[in-house]
Amino acid sequence: MDHCTAGLDWASEEHAICIVDERGTIRESFSVAHDARGLGELVRRLRRYPELRLAIERPEGLLVDTLVDAGIEVVPIHPNKLKAARERYTTSGAKSDPGDAYVLADFLRTDGHRFRTLAPLSDQTRTLRALVRTRDDLVKAKVALTNQLAAQLAVFWPGAGAIFYRLDSAIALAFLERYPVPEAAASLGERRLAAFLRRNAYCGRKPVGELLGRLRSAPRGLVGAAESEARGECVRALVRALAALLPQIAELEGAIAVALGEHPDGALFKSFPYAGETNAAQLLAEIGDERERFQSDDVLAMEAGVVPVTKRSGKVTSVGFRWACNKRLRRALTGWANNTRRGSSWARALYERARARGADHPHAVRILARAWLRVLWRCWQDRVPYDDVRHLAAAAARFAPAGG
Repeated sequence: MDHCTAGLDWASEEHAICIVDERGTIRESFSVAHDARGLGELVRRLRRYPELRLAIERPEGLLVDTLVDAGIEVVPIHPNKLKAARERYTTSGAKSDPGDAYVLADFLRTDGHRFRTLAPLSDQTRTLRALVRTRDDLVKAKVALTNQLAAQLAVFWPGAGAIFYRLDSAIALAFLERYPVPEAAASLGERRLAAFLRRNAYCGRKPVGELLGRLRSAPRGLVGAAESEARGECVRALVRALAALLPQIAELEGAIAVALGEHPDGALFKSFPYAGETNAAQLLAEIGDERERFQSDDVLAMEAGVVPVTKRSGKVTSVGFRWACNKRLRRALTGWANNTRRGSSWARALYERARARGADHPHAVRILARAWLRVLWRCWQDRVPYDDVRHLAAAAARFAPAGG
C-alpha cells in the first residue's frame, strides 16, 4: 500500500481532513466534529493507512494529544510555512478549510523530510506547562486590570494611585476598598492613616507622614459629584476583581514550585543564577524535555526569537526582527537575561558592549539572552547543572584580548 500523508485543518467545532497518496492523488477528504464521537471516528479512519503521517498547524491541544496517544505520527507545520505553500496551488489567494487540509497533506508529501514528527511531552512537562501558562495568563489579566484601575484614578483621584509603590499590592487595594473616592478620605489624617496601616499589616517601609504627603500633594481631579461617585463604583469593581485574582496567582506559583521540584530537569534549570523558581519553570515548560527537538543552540535561539531574520537577494541583505517564534519562551528568556545583568559582571559587561554598539535596551537584552542560551543549551543537552566558576572561566578565555 502507498505511504499516504494527511493534512488536518483545525477548527473549534469541525476539523477538515484530506489524505493523499504518494502521487498526490486525494484518497479521502472528510470532516469530523470536535467531540468525543468525531475524534474517535478520526482516529479510526486514519488507522486504515499504515505509516501515515499527518500535518497540522497546532503543535498541542486535546486534538493533538488524542492523535499522538493513538499512535498517529503528527507533524506540526508553522502557519507561515502553510501560507507560503498555499501559493503553489492557487494564485487567487482563495482559502477554504478542505483546501488547506489538502495543501497540508500534499506539502507533507513533497517536503516531509524537512519536518520532524512530534514527540509527546512527558507528564511532568505537560503538568508544569499547564500551570505556568495559566499563571502567565492570570498575570496578564492582572496587569490589564491594574492599568484600568490606574487610568480611572488618574482622571478623578491621582493621589490614591501615588500613595503606595504598587497599585496591585494588598495594602493599595485595601486602601481603595476603604477610600474609593476623594470625599471618603477628606478627613484622613496621620492618626487615622496609621491605624488603617496597622489593621492591614503594612510593611512600614515608608513613614505615615510621607504617605499622607503623597496623597495630598497629588493634583486634584476635576469631576463632578455624580461622575466621582460613578468612578468610585468602577474603582470598587476593579479592586475586587484584582483582590480575587491575586490569591489565585499565588496559589498557582506554589503549585509551580512543587511541580518544578518534581521534574527531572527542575534542579538543572533552578541552578541558573537569577532565574528564580517561576522564571526557571517558564523556561523549562517552554523548552521541554525532548533534547532531539533542538539539535543546536542556534535552533533553540530561533525558536526563542532572540536572533534576527536575515534575508539575502542578489547584492541586497536585510536583517529584521524575528516575529515567528515561541513568544512565551522569548518573554521568559529575555526576562531572565535582563535580571542577570544586575548581578553578574559578565552579563552586565556584555549588555553594556551591546549598548555601546548602538543597540537599544530590548535589542541588547536579546543579545545577552542569546549568549546565555548557549550556556543553557549545553547544560540541558549534557544534563549538567550550571557551574558559575566553569562558565566565568570559559567566558574570560573567550573575551580575552588576542595574545593576552
